[in-house]
Amino acid sequence: MKHPFNQQLFSYWTDRRGARDAPEHDDIDPGAIRTFLGDTFELAHEAETGCTFRVAGTRLCALFGRELQGQPFASMWDAESATEIRDLSAIVADEGIGVAAGVTAEADADSLCDFELLLLPLAEHGSTGMRILGMLAPFRRPYWLGLRPARLLHLGVLQFVGQSSVASVATGITAASRDARQRRRFKVIDGDRT
Repeated sequence: MKHPFNQQLFSYWTDRRGARDAPEHDDIDPGAIRTFLGDTFELAHEAETGCTFRVAGTRLCALFGRELQGQPFASMWDAESATEIRDLSAIVADEGIGVAAGVTAEADADSLCDFELLLLPLAEHGSTGMRILGMLAPFRRPYWLGLRPARLLHLGVLQFVGQSSVASVATGITAASRDARQRRRFKVIDGDRT
């Protein structure tokens, strides 16, 4: 992770989960992350339909020029990235593993901006699989923000984060995905949990 806001959110998430795989949804205090709350969002995950926005921060909604609540998360992505983001969101929800990724937002062919995406699992009544905490933080505020909405997001290099067992899971995920297409973008970061 490169973006300081994502580092702070990851640190807060790690602190709130303690010895558990993920913190409870109710353990996350919006006041504690108010500095970057505008870039955060929460997704509801369902196996059949994928992820939809439950809540989206004001800066994220401004980026797309619309309210995102209730919108499918994959609808923001280009066709290739949408398939990958559906798979990654399911992994985050079902396996309890976080993902950090580089993202490029496009308003038009000449208006691009680099972001960093962070997806972290949340527990609901002790089990993961239904909620994801996320952040899409820009490395630089796009000059076109407020003038033109972002049309598409493009997924870049990604890494799994947050679990001490992430290396073995990531190896299995990578091996299984090679049948569909070669992936050379995985990087594993251990969560330093004992």
